[in-house]
Amino acid sequence: MTSRILAGIVGLFYVASGLWALADPTGFAGSVATFSPFNRHLLHDTGAFSTGLGLALIIPAALSEGLRPALIAVLVASLLHLWAHIADIALGGHPSTDIPFLGLICAALALAFAMSIRPGTRVAKEAVK
Repeated sequence: MTSRILAGIVGLFYVASGLWALADPTGFAGSVATFSPFNRHLLHDTGAFSTGLGLALIIPAALSEGLRPALIAVLVASLLHLWAHIADIALGGHPSTDIPFLGLICAALALAFAMSIRPGTRVAKEAVK
């Protein structure tokens, strides 16, 4: 598996979940965001940003350009999302599945970034200095 493929898979997850939150916030809330109170606008915002994060990965993966910065940006957003779930564990959600799944997404993004740094590339040479 290449870093581009891994980035594309994570990107598809973000786009699919984002579009779901945008198109069907009630269904998304009933299955994923099960905490109260229901807030349609917050789910629309979440959907918009998730879709954008996904496209930030899919587009450079498809074009073979600019993938590393996208991986770093989406990894940071994903780590902050994981932190928010840990910090807000008492407020709802599905801690036994949410936290491991979000951790898996972070690990996949970190792995994709590591895979994108190949020996002999400028980034790899600078990392050795």
